[in-house]
Amino acid sequence: MFSSVAHLARANPFNAPHLQLVQDGLAGPRHSPDGPPGPPRRTRNLAAAAVEEYSCEYGSAKFYALCGFGGVLSCGLTHTAVVPLDLVKCRMQVDPQKYKGIFNGFSITLKEDGVRGLAKGWAPTFIGYSMQGLCKFGFYEVFKVLYSNVLGEENAYLWRTSLYLAASASAEFFADIALAPMEAAKVRIQTQPGYANTLRDAAPKMYKEEGLKAFYKGVAPLWMRQIPYTMMKFACFERTVEALYKFVVPKPRSECSKPEQLVVTFVAGYIAGVFCAIVSHPADSVVSVLNKEKGSSASQVLQRLGFRGVWKGLFARIIMIGTLTALQWFIYDSVKVYFRLPRPPPPEMPESLKKKLGYTQ
Repeated sequence: MFSSVAHLARANPFNAPHLQLVQDGLAGPRHSPDGPPGPPRRTRNLAAAAVEEYSCEYGSAKFYALCGFGGVLSCGLTHTAVVPLDLVKCRMQVDPQKYKGIFNGFSITLKEDGVRGLAKGWAPTFIGYSMQGLCKFGFYEVFKVLYSNVLGEENAYLWRTSLYLAASASAEFFADIALAPMEAAKVRIQTQPGYANTLRDAAPKMYKEEGLKAFYKGVAPLWMRQIPYTMMKFACFERTVEALYKFVVPKPRSECSKPEQLVVTFVAGYIAGVFCAIVSHPADSVVSVLNKEKGSSASQVLQRLGFRGVWKGLFARIIMIGTLTALQWFIYDSVKVYFRLPRPPPPEMPESLKKKLGYTQ
């Protein structure tokens, strides 16, 4: 148990290539010329027990389109499902004097708005995060393939963490542009009593008051919140999956059943989600306050909130984002399984690199 945890801690997602080779047991010769050979290192069997038929080629237009569809389902459904928790979290951020905690926030909301009040903002949430998921997951696959081709097979393996970070940041840049209008409307509905109860009421009112600026003034804070969040979400997930199969799961991925693989996906997603919530929470607080107020800038809001203010609602967000991220990866991977999309195993060192380093003849 403890040895597995130690291995996971050492195999963190931010190792440099040389350090990662040391951990993989590949940074030095297998045995001394003067001594007996060491014990064989555990290797993963890359060949599946049976050749799996895929519905399309990896990196094809159909592949990217179905990945985008998986993103729509994973983000749209999960964010809509936690609207009540998100509503309370936003109110704690913009009015901490009134909403002092999660349970207190739920109690006040139920008392003032009833059970239906907990669903405020569900429509912009569903539309906005469906569009965000389409771009986030679809473009991530696009940029991952693009950057891999630019780096080449060997460098793509050695610098795979940097590859995940760059691909996810690029994807999220476009995803936030798609999300910003609905996020602005959602926050107005949830945090300004009497402003509007539905998207149909809020959107025309916002446009009449401030024009298009009302929908996009929060895009820069969204980038501040979502890009670090998504970089952590994808890089941490990818490396956690790799570590789980290497140190925790007792058999190679190719020998695991589809349900077993999806369990690993869920666990890795939850671990990634906890870190996501922490790194992106200060910017999330700024976004919530900024979309509620008129005429304020992100820097003014940040200065006014102060260090303690930007961490309000963190516990609620850890619960929300941890669960969200785990479910999103589970749904996304399930869509890939259902449509029989190619799902490459965790990366292995290319044979050409092994030959260069003297591990194979």
